[in-house]
Amino acid sequence: MTAFTPALIVVDFQEDFCPPNGSLAVPDGRSIAPAINSLLRLPFALKVATRDWHPPDHISFASTHNQQRQQQEQDQEQEQGQQKPPVQPFTSSHTITHPSSGARYTTTLWPVHCVAGTPGAALVPELDAARLDRVLDKGRRADREMYSAFRDPFGESDSGLAAALRAAGVTHVYVAGLALDYCVRATAEHAAELGFATAVLDDATRAVFPDARDGVLAALRARGVDVVPCSAAAERVASGAATQSC
Repeated sequence: MTAFTPALIVVDFQEDFCPPNGSLAVPDGRSIAPAINSLLRLPFALKVATRDWHPPDHISFASTHNQQRQQQEQDQEQEQGQQKPPVQPFTSSHTITHPSSGARYTTTLWPVHCVAGTPGAALVPELDAARLDRVLDKGRRADREMYSAFRDPFGESDSGLAAALRAAGVTHVYVAGLALDYCVRATAEHAAELGFATAVLDDATRAVFPDARDGVLAALRARGVDVVPCSAAAERVASGAATQSC
């Protein structure tokens, strides 16, 4: 019999990612709460929630780059006509270069969101957080983005999640939360790369850009990640627990 020890990762189900007041609200994001709470009642071996937990000057914030640019222009005493237009959240991007290796990646710039310790960084109150085994904070370094719950794009800033999953004997990882096209996707891809059988729960996630949803799901499947409804996961997890108890 194939080993089956499942874990649930609830990605970034935080106030700033949810309507009506989130600074980076994912359309319909709060509506996934009932589905996620149903999942949390299942006998997963490990239930983990992640939080974006950024410093105020995080590199993914458009405002960080505008402030830096403004200071540079003041230092150089540039004339008004020589000033560059400000970068814009959602549509502007920034290329991050590793300070020693020279490796590079490009990331989207966002509104200020999930600043550590602020109300917007809190897990939503609808989430049954008492059923979680662990809350893991990510994106704490100011100089790099970290969509994945496992590590940053340079392969550094290891969160310890992989080690925790292995310590619990986890074989299968189910991923839900926000947002499908960024942090959920990166987390699922890294889980699969690390050798876990991985599935995204398509009715327990939402995308920042809803039109991208089908393309993201296709890309995940191409990377070896399953896409399943919560009902299928619930049946598998419940039946796995029943089998192990026999």
